[in-house]
Amino acid sequence: MNLKAILLVEDHSIVRMGVKLLIEDFMSSVVVSEAGTFNETLKMLHNRHFDLVILDIRIPGGDAFNMIPRIRSVQEKVKILIFSSQEEELYALHYVKAGANGFLPKDTSNEELERAVTTVLSGGTYVTSLVRQQLDNNTLQERESRESPLEILSNRELEIMDMLLTGKWTKDIAIDLNIKESTVSTYKARIFEKLEVTNVLELFKKVEIYKKHNTSFLRS
Repeated sequence: MNLKAILLVEDHSIVRMGVKLLIEDFMSSVVVSEAGTFNETLKMLHNRHFDLVILDIRIPGGDAFNMIPRIRSVQEKVKILIFSSQEEELYALHYVKAGANGFLPKDTSNEELERAVTTVLSGGTYVTSLVRQQLDNNTLQERESRESPLEILSNRELEIMDMLLTGKWTKDIAIDLNIKESTVSTYKARIFEKLEVTNVLELFKKVEIYKKHNTSFLRS
């Protein structure tokens, strides 16, 4: 078996340690390197070849969806597995459409981690059974007819919506994303318009309704 090189990008050292130990347990020929920031990630990608990047989206210096093309600009063929605490039913398909090879929730089982890593390394795309049902059972038109408005948000809009839902103000979002406050305000207005809400509380309720509706439909 060929030696595989994996770069684990996660800013919490305890999480890195646990995931690294699990990977080394089910893979006999692997070298797992670690990075805690996105700048460190890019430096490591410039210095050596990796077969797989396991990427936490919320890391210092990171920029959500934009990290995927930036990684590929350094190593075009590297596989990218998103490892995130974000709601998979809301975000997984967006990351896959943005070019990721898979999406794995952080509250996953050890067995699911193994399946995800081996699937992506072998050239496949990995999502959990919940998201697989979204892909297999629902066309975009069907999702829209079932009132799934989040599908029409752009990646940047989805990113800003997520930050709004965590309680961040326009100024905080502008600083985190290194963009102007007026730009954030423009995106915020577009989000509200597309989802037909007028404030963050209504936005939160709309997202919760979508999540419950989508999950109940997939289980039916």
